[in-house]
Amino acid sequence: MKKSILAAALLSTSLLGACLLVQAADAPWQAIGRAATPAEIKAWDIDVRADFQGLPKGRGSVAQGEQIWENRCAGCHGSFGESNEVFTPIVGGTTDADIKSGHVAALSNGSVPQRTTLMKVARLSTLWDYINRAMPWDAPKSLSADEVYAVTAHILNLGGIVPSDFVLSNDNIADVQKRLPNRNGLVRQPGLWDVKGKADVLNTACMTNCPTEAKQTSSLPDFARNAHGNLAEQNRPLGGVRGTDTTRPAPAARVLAPAAAVVAAAAPVPAKAAAGGDVQQVLNKNGCLACHGVSNKIIGPALRDVAAKYQGRADRAAYLQTKIRSGGAGAWGAMPMPPQSQLKEADMQAIVQWLASGAQ
Repeated sequence: MKKSILAAALLSTSLLGACLLVQAADAPWQAIGRAATPAEIKAWDIDVRADFQGLPKGRGSVAQGEQIWENRCAGCHGSFGESNEVFTPIVGGTTDADIKSGHVAALSNGSVPQRTTLMKVARLSTLWDYINRAMPWDAPKSLSADEVYAVTAHILNLGGIVPSDFVLSNDNIADVQKRLPNRNGLVRQPGLWDVKGKADVLNTACMTNCPTEAKQTSSLPDFARNAHGNLAEQNRPLGGVRGTDTTRPAPAARVLAPAAAVVAAAAPVPAKAAAGGDVQQVLNKNGCLACHGVSNKIIGPALRDVAAKYQGRADRAAYLQTKIRSGGAGAWGAMPMPPQSQLKEADMQAIVQWLASGAQ
């Protein structure tokens, strides 16, 4: 009897995927797909290592970086790296003594209440690589290599690490690394039951009276609990745990265990109380509340402020739909809103009608 066999094997993997091989009884092995070309691999291979391997050639001055910063970065991060009510500061908390020692004193003595980027970062390659990959927020990877060097130079100048006439390049970035305030701040966490520098993973000794259930606690001090608006109205689209209602007093004990309790403790306020029926769920699902609070400004304006601004327009529903679909900037400040073309029509209509009726 003629046999027919179908076999699949994962032959190799790369940054772009895998090649699947299929065999039939009456046909030889045949490849589906093709190998990635060097150009395709190079387009994905953009990481920069701690020793600056992978860093592209380029250069940018502090002055050039200041211009780019004001045009594309200051809306979120402030003109001097102080940031706004959403993003943590980039600059601050470091001293000339830190630059000399490579250890940021404020990290250990607690003299600065909020840690900044320049206080924490230990590798300049990390800062360069993150800007190159993820910034600006509304158009990641849109900066050229020279522009990334310039923006990095501007940040370093704001922190007093390089002078105002400095030009950062792939040739001198390793020398600048030697002036990073927290360059010696990395700490190796030893393995459990450390044995001569290696974790003792073969130990068979048994501990007695071990706890059977691990408990994790979390709390915010009263003065900071609602400092940036109600967390329940600022839910991010990713992750299972949602923000707690910080307008309400904190419970006496906040023990988060097990997972079901975490979700229950962090549940958002009821939809009707926060955003008019099921619209709260639509806003959460589409990530709207990552940038807009219902009644407070986050990155973008409060949604109720948007509704109030356009209540006098007879065509407000059509106007709001166009603005949401196409995005834009200028009506509420310099921070642009990306186009929301991914919104399903039903979700769009629910949001628009809610806004047009006053967002109550």
